[in-house]
Amino acid sequence: MKTLICNGPNELAYVDRPMPTPAADEVVLKLTAVGICGTDIHAYTGHQPFFSYPRVLGHEMCGVVQEVGSEVSCLAVGERVAVMPVVSCGECAACRVGKTNCCEKASLYGVHQDGGFVFSLAVKAVNTIRVPESFSDCAAAYVEPYTISAHAVRRSEAGEGDNVLVVGAGPIGIGVAAVAKAKGANVVVADVQDERLAHIEDKLGLKTFNPMNETYVEDLKAYFGGELPSILFDVTGNKRAMTNAVNMICQGGKLVFVGLYIGDLEIDDPTFHRKETTLLSSRNSTIEDYQFVIQLLEEGKLREDFLHNATFDFYTIGNTYAEDVVGNKKLIKGLITFN
Repeated sequence: MKTLICNGPNELAYVDRPMPTPAADEVVLKLTAVGICGTDIHAYTGHQPFFSYPRVLGHEMCGVVQEVGSEVSCLAVGERVAVMPVVSCGECAACRVGKTNCCEKASLYGVHQDGGFVFSLAVKAVNTIRVPESFSDCAAAYVEPYTISAHAVRRSEAGEGDNVLVVGAGPIGIGVAAVAKAKGANVVVADVQDERLAHIEDKLGLKTFNPMNETYVEDLKAYFGGELPSILFDVTGNKRAMTNAVNMICQGGKLVFVGLYIGDLEIDDPTFHRKETTLLSSRNSTIEDYQFVIQLLEEGKLREDFLHNATFDFYTIGNTYAEDVVGNKKLIKGLITFN
């Protein structure tokens, strides 16, 4: 079967591999769609931490069950599923309290083990979730990235009437804004790319700001009735934005760091204490987030076109990945299909 493998930084190649055989607790999926994540871009460019090569990328997967292992009774051949890529141990302290998203021994398809840039893949049956027949393959593949956003919103407890600022208008930031809006929050989005802000205003109908504008803080306060937001999600992974975030919330506010900065952060402690700031991080997602995202997609409160703006063919994208994906400044979210 055709497989697209990343042999090292800036090295993608098509190879032929044998068709997979499921272990007793696995199913074999014929992949129908795989979303391209920032992780897949950073791994290709050599800027993904905790990563080893060679690796088959891709963890935002939708597929049809082709074969089931001997111990699998929850799925049948022909069913369509999305994949939950975090393979957890089920035994560590985090897993025992339901936080499988931060399992001490977590292994992710497409990161720590081979993923979905391949014709067929064997995955653990417990790491799949059925998707409604009404979902397109694109919507089914985008369930996973939406769950990252939904988990962050769940961590924040954002809800009806909360004033929310999302900093960073990449796919996860867009998802955070959409989920927070669906939960009744007053949401604005900030980013330095005006094209992305225009996309958000068009697709999500949300107010946006460019933090490079001199009147950014004043405009933000004016929109929220003279106050700073009560919840700020930083989805940039940018050191400057993250260290300044405490200055951008009201007294008693919350910070949720969704983006990851590799290094140390310094936050002004007097400001942090004066505001009695709640600081949270958010990592991966759990089954509850998948169930909630599927519900929101069914209700139309999340849509694939909030994110999607490019479709690529599996059998050719490996030859143009650097130009069409990595160097494509207009790309918000791309999908690989298997025709």
